Amino acid sequence: MLDIVLYEPEIPQNTGNIIRLCANTGFRLHLIEPLGFTWDDKRLRRSGLDYHEFAEIKRHKTFEAFLESEKPKRLFALTTKGSPAHSQVKFELGDYLMFGPETRGIPMSILNEMPMEQKIRIPMTANSRSMNLSNSVAVTVYEAWRQLSYEGAVNLPEVK
Repeated sequence: MLDIVLYEPEIPQNTGNIIRLCANTGFRLHLIEPLGFTWDDKRLRRSGLDYHEFAEIKRHKTFEAFLESEKPKRLFALTTKGSPAHSQVKFELGDYLMFGPETRGIPMSILNEMPMEQKIRIPMTANSRSMNLSNSVAVTVYEAWRQLSYEGAVNLPEVK
């Protein structure tokens, strides 16, 4: 499947929603510390409901520790500074999709090291600055999963 990477997430409700999304899609979740909340934060639990036990979650002390542990073959950064739209990327099994913290995005020090074609964006209107983190993850996850024919899903409707 694919992996979601949250770089230093700040808002527990967003992370809880993303945990629930990962539980429902089979995508794995990586959290790069420091987190902007404690792991036992009741807002994290409330927003993720009882899905925490169904999601595969891995925490990493630093971005470098994440790279060392996971060795991602293809790492995509979702950023307003990206060029191709998320729907223009041809996602593959094993891809990693990284999202930055809610108030500042992925640091330029990381973005500058990535190939331009792996810095992707979600289209928005001209006056928009950014989208909510959990919404951005959901939009991207479902596009990637659609491209992979919803691998692992059950009860798919028949296409006529």
